[in-house]
Amino acid sequence: MDTIRLGRTGLIVSKNGFGALPVQRVGKQEAVQLLRRAYEGGINYFDTARAYSDSEEKLGLALSDVRENMIISTKTAAVTAEGFWGDLHQSLRLLKTDYIDIYQFHNPAFCPKPGDGSGLYEAMLEALEQGRIRHIGITNHRLAVAEEAVRSGLYETLQFPFSYLASEKELALVRLCEEQDVGFICMKALAGGLITRSDAAYAYLNQYPVAPIWGIQRESELDEFLSYQEQSPAMTEDIAAYIAREREELVGDFCRGCGYCMPCPAGIEINTCARISLLLRRSPSAQWLTEESQAMMAKIDSCLNCGRCKTKCPYGLDTPGLLRKNYEDYKTFLPQV
Repeated sequence: MDTIRLGRTGLIVSKNGFGALPVQRVGKQEAVQLLRRAYEGGINYFDTARAYSDSEEKLGLALSDVRENMIISTKTAAVTAEGFWGDLHQSLRLLKTDYIDIYQFHNPAFCPKPGDGSGLYEAMLEALEQGRIRHIGITNHRLAVAEEAVRSGLYETLQFPFSYLASEKELALVRLCEEQDVGFICMKALAGGLITRSDAAYAYLNQYPVAPIWGIQRESELDEFLSYQEQSPAMTEDIAAYIAREREELVGDFCRGCGYCMPCPAGIEINTCARISLLLRRSPSAQWLTEESQAMMAKIDSCLNCGRCKTKCPYGLDTPGLLRKNYEDYKTFLPQV
């Protein structure tokens, strides 16, 4: 089994971390069975968030009796100290535990620090002193915030998107974390579903000091990652060539599907519509050509051109332009009348 030390936390986690965002989309019994199977298969690291609806509750139901054998990270998106404590108490209750291994600020627009006026970092320190949390982390999609957090010395872990579609800037961030002994928790390892070969994704990430958390919601997905516990995919010439072709097709201005542009005042499902061209070509196209999907895409015609999505995109994309471009492409897939 491939493992990695999460920076100066000293925590040793499997390279197959369980990203528990998707389990909010399945029923309680199915989720509990999935989480339990993951634990029994050797996965020891589970990541969730207060914002993931009932994900924490399902995790608590599935694994509270083996709490001491696993590592849990969760997140708060609170913007005040009062909200921080409310989130923390709720997370502890739902997870059925009296401590959280890594407590993370969830994609803040700035890097919380002592004395910044928000009271957030002070609350984090108090929670640490009380033993309610054991390590302080931060997640982000903004490179500038991530770099500031790593250099600040205030955070033991950083959770950031990283995959074989990464640019040199993301690779530099991985190296910076290694230099600063900050654990790099890798989210979006499958680029929001655009990467369809998990073996290639795993082989690529296994070259770097990162701890991937894979979003899992199906038995078939879990089986795939559990198989890597015994024999992890190697970076072969074939996989390297495949990744090179993938990068040629995908690297650039594409929507990662993170959803931070949402909600849209016109009701457009931006994080799906802005990447429909790729989804059509990288998954069975029929599922994106239903009447429901056509109605979803037609809402682009109602765009208010307010620019809110563009200002909120952590990747600096021209989101309205991407929506229009994807819609025009989408129409070429529809039956001509």
